[in-house]
Amino acid sequence: MSASYPRTVCCALLLFLSAVPQAEEISDPFDTQAMLPLKPALRLNNTPDEPCKDTKLPTYPLNLFAVVDLALCNNPQTREAWASAKLQAAQVGVNKAAYLPNLTLNAGLSRNWPANSAAYNQRNIGLSLSYLIYDFGLRSANLDSAKQLLIAASYTQDSLVQTVFLAAVQSYYQTQSSLAAFDAARESEAAAKASFEAAQARYLAGSATPADKYSAQTAYSQATLNRIAASGAHQIARGTLANVMGLDVPQPIQLVTASPAPNPEDFQRNVAVLIDSARDLRPDLRAAEAQVQAAQANSEAARAAALPTLSLGANSSYQGVASNGMNRGSTLGITLSAPIFSGYAPSYRIRSADAQVEVKQAQLEKIRLQVALDVWNAYQNLITATQAIRATTDLLQSATQSENVASGRYKAGVGVMLDVLNAQSALANARQQEIQARFNWNISRATLAQAMGNLDADLLQELSSSAPMEHSTDIKKNK
Repeated sequence: MSASYPRTVCCALLLFLSAVPQAEEISDPFDTQAMLPLKPALRLNNTPDEPCKDTKLPTYPLNLFAVVDLALCNNPQTREAWASAKLQAAQVGVNKAAYLPNLTLNAGLSRNWPANSAAYNQRNIGLSLSYLIYDFGLRSANLDSAKQLLIAASYTQDSLVQTVFLAAVQSYYQTQSSLAAFDAARESEAAAKASFEAAQARYLAGSATPADKYSAQTAYSQATLNRIAASGAHQIARGTLANVMGLDVPQPIQLVTASPAPNPEDFQRNVAVLIDSARDLRPDLRAAEAQVQAAQANSEAARAAALPTLSLGANSSYQGVASNGMNRGSTLGITLSAPIFSGYAPSYRIRSADAQVEVKQAQLEKIRLQVALDVWNAYQNLITATQAIRATTDLLQSATQSENVASGRYKAGVGVMLDVLNAQSALANARQQEIQARFNWNISRATLAQAMGNLDADLLQELSSSAPMEHSTDIKKNK
């Protein structure tokens, strides 16, 4: 063998190793990316491969579908959950790597200066191979735990997506509702102003008392304050909507004009059936189940860690000294490693892992019970909201007729201002209650879907406005 052989081998291996880290950074030999859930998006104006390709705020008015889509793409919570899922997928790859052998290259070059002899150069090159043959299930338990944690992370992402989904629906309807309340407050203010002008005209004509004038003026001032408060509530709703969508608060968001809510159906269903269905669909419950299985796998790993391991080892080395030539050597062997005493640490690790299993099981039962309560509450709220819509529709009709009659009688000179003010106050309250009832019904329906674990794009198609895009509500103008 020529003297340049070790140098050639060393240089070749160093070049190879310098390229390995770059390959590892971009490669995925275990295809862990395929284990990840889909990115959270409804794919509005996006491709299936790039669901969040365009996350900028569109210039056209947004319907409910677009608001939810942007929220799922832009909200930091969904990005955090997606990153957590990728982290757990990488951990699966780490634990799969434990089944492969390890190959290590060691190379060294040194110059020695002995006390009673001449200085000389020394070169060392070694190649070591190690492979774990058997470990009583430790690797298997760790891999199973990593897989279950990935499943849990995926379901946790689904649960968080549902949470952001519902928050976007709520913020959308809250913004639309606050705008409708603002418009209703302006109508009430205009009606109060007309009554004040009528009372002032009659007072100047001598056919009304000062009490009528001041009562009408008071009602007009109160209506103005209500309009100011409604405007502030609408601005707050705008800011909340922008925040849920992952945007800065001053964003000029445009929404399509809200169409009236559809006539609510009777949701008289068997609540027990709804609860059973929710327990099959709720992602947070599935995540808790995966957490229990991961804890059980960790318990098995803790027990296996206290058992012996059997490994295969191989080594090939070269040592060259300038004065003595070169030495080569190779070894091959099997190693049995059996822990005898570790200060009782393995026993306490097992106790800790078993206790963690009990914790996860208790958390699973807590979530299972919470699912039933969430469905029950959401169901009852939807029934209440359905009945409230019918009642407020009748209330608004009767209050409108009452206000028309009272105003007409007063303008004709046969009525009193107190009747007009009472009728206008009742009408203003009826408008607000009717708006709130429709808002509550939409939100209650979405909340029940979220409690069931099936809040998805199909529900948005039913809830979203069918108004043409060109008939828009620009909430920039309502300041």
